[in-house]
Amino acid sequence: MPLDTLTGPLGIGLAAVLGLLIGSFLNVVIHRLPIMLERRWAAECAELHPAAPAVPSSTPQAPQAPALNLLTPRSRCPACGAGIAWYHNIPLLSYALLRGRCSACAAPIGLRYPLVELLTGLGFAWVMHLHGPGWPALAWMGFVAAVLALAFIDWDTTLLPDDITLPLLWAGLLAAALGWSGLALDDALWGAVAGYLSLWSIYWAFKLLTGKEGMGYGDFKLFAALGAWLGWQALIPILLLASVLGAVVGLAMKYSSGLREGGYVPFGPFLAFGALLALVLGPATLLGWVGL
Repeated sequence: MPLDTLTGPLGIGLAAVLGLLIGSFLNVVIHRLPIMLERRWAAECAELHPAAPAVPSSTPQAPQAPALNLLTPRSRCPACGAGIAWYHNIPLLSYALLRGRCSACAAPIGLRYPLVELLTGLGFAWVMHLHGPGWPALAWMGFVAAVLALAFIDWDTTLLPDDITLPLLWAGLLAAALGWSGLALDDALWGAVAGYLSLWSIYWAFKLLTGKEGMGYGDFKLFAALGAWLGWQALIPILLLASVLGAVVGLAMKYSSGLREGGYVPFGPFLAFGALLALVLGPATLLGWVGL
């Protein structure tokens, strides 16, 4: 099919459908990648620090964890373990037809799953609206998918995996070099530098003043990646929006007793929200919002 036939509503609709499908896969990434990382770290620790003398053969051994990656095993209901048939895994539609419940045990299915699918579909449709068919649209769709995955992983686990943040950073610089992101390479480069160093400086200033860590190194890498994609000009409005929104959500969770152990709220989801808002509205609009 010629690319020029994918302009207008047809292209936007197909991009939305692609986004729904990718969003379904992102749910797998969000759930499984942290588990895969924990297993990898445990294996590396075991190699560096071998276990003490072997236990007697009569001692029960922990069962071997089943192999897990992003493709296998097939998705299952976390409540009853029943496999999910393909026709029960159609983005948005299956959730609506099943009324948000497992077809086998009727356990409720979290609203998170259709939400991720919907956000990805909307993001892909908006990217196609902005760029039309071509490599720039595919590049920005990858950006949307990666940022959404990072936001939800960080919210669940307070992890921002290098497996996503670092490829996202390098992809932003490469997209600028190839002319796909619409950003000059020097703006992307300095966006990455400013993104990392700004949060790194805030981290150390806060730690020196309070003796506590206010954020993790994953936040530095994510902000650097956002700078590589959106330019240094977008960093200030993204950071301000993320800080205000994070403070509001944190206070709401505190007064509703919703804070997790330690009383902290991950910062990555709010950086991601600011970045997606910058993609939709443009950095200039966000700068106007904050009076700059």
